[in-house]
Amino acid sequence: MDSNSIQSAPLMKWGWEALWQPVIRSVGSVLAPADDLNVERVVAESIRRWCEPLEFDCALHHDAEVARLHGFGDVIAPYTSLGTFLVKPLWLPGEPALFRDSGVDAQPARDPIGFTAIPGAPPTSGFFATDVEFDYVRPPRVGDRLRRGPRELTGCVPKRTRVGDGAFITITYAVMDHRDDEIAKCRNTFYYYNPHTEETAYEPG
Repeated sequence: MDSNSIQSAPLMKWGWEALWQPVIRSVGSVLAPADDLNVERVVAESIRRWCEPLEFDCALHHDAEVARLHGFGDVIAPYTSLGTFLVKPLWLPGEPALFRDSGVDAQPARDPIGFTAIPGAPPTSGFFATDVEFDYVRPPRVGDRLRRGPRELTGCVPKRTRVGDGAFITITYAVMDHRDDEIAKCRNTFYYYNPHTEETAYEPG
């Protein structure tokens, strides 16, 4: 996708891969500090709403007594719902409008899950997510407030693809609760790129 939060730039031509060397050398560095805790707690009603369309009736997600008998302390959310309780609200009362442009491709003014600046990277005009992986320590449970820990650059692989010249960037962070206990580790990979032109057309092989 294109993002108007990303600086546009001339497209890379011959030698474009070398422009990513500063990022490759900085693999292992921290890109951003830990987030503040989400303002919203995990609550039983939100877990029920998440399970409802799936008709997911496991008692661990609905019955506090059953959850306690299994050592969880309270109702737990399904592991796969973690993002629901991790992502901060897009808008809260008193904040400016989220969308300030009525265009078909308009982007939100604030995006808690999107673009992350990569220091040392050449300017690119587009990006999209390619994969996400979670290693779970425990499920979210009622009463938790979650946040992302520091975001670390753990991979940079320059590659010419059908859509453009760019690099696959992997960012890793821990998911923490309000006690600073780690409940999961996340790895996100994004492709930051400049689209092809007639001069830089993709040639398979």
